[in-house]
Amino acid sequence: MSRAVIALGANLGDRGSTLRAAAAAVAAVPGVRPVASSHEVESVAVTLDGPDTAKPRYRNAVVVVDTDLGPQELLDALHAIEDAHGRTREVRWGDRTLDLDVVALQDDDGTDVLVDTATLTVPHPRAHERAFVLAPWHDADPSAVLPGAGPVADLLAAVGDDTERVDEPRLFDEPTRASRPADATAATDVADATAATPPGAAS
Repeated sequence: MSRAVIALGANLGDRGSTLRAAAAAVAAVPGVRPVASSHEVESVAVTLDGPDTAKPRYRNAVVVVDTDLGPQELLDALHAIEDAHGRTREVRWGDRTLDLDVVALQDDDGTDVLVDTATLTVPHPRAHERAFVLAPWHDADPSAVLPGAGPVADLLAAVGDDTERVDEPRLFDEPTRASRPADATAATDVADATAATPPGAAS
């Protein structure tokens, strides 16, 4: 069984409802078990030309799951969920009803899973520079590490958190427990403290 970090994003339609429905759909995929999730954040749309404040803003979140699926099987399941929400792919980094990305994978023994195929690269090659991925990932798992880049908390501090927390519950009902057993208690305590910090306040 592998542990997968999945980033969710949407900037068209009822974004919050879409993210919640997508998280529920991910959890319902055979061979997938929910582990932890973030609160939603809002972020400026990023296009091939850079941030674009004229575009609809994104809602973003991260879910962590355990899965028996292989990397491509998981990606195929995520694409099916995107398609069910009307996702189209005519424009790279264009507006979208739903975007689901596999950010990182880890075997149950803690070994990082590296994937580099025509359809999937893991770890996600741009995750380290995207606050809209790092902020919710840190919210879901404060002790998370991006393979090859370092602790998510340090990466987020380096790029700066320009996201805005949305005052909604986490996407999964389960308490945050994304860290491996040795760190589970500490991670939960940090996550609870993070959740209690008002949007925009220093943590």
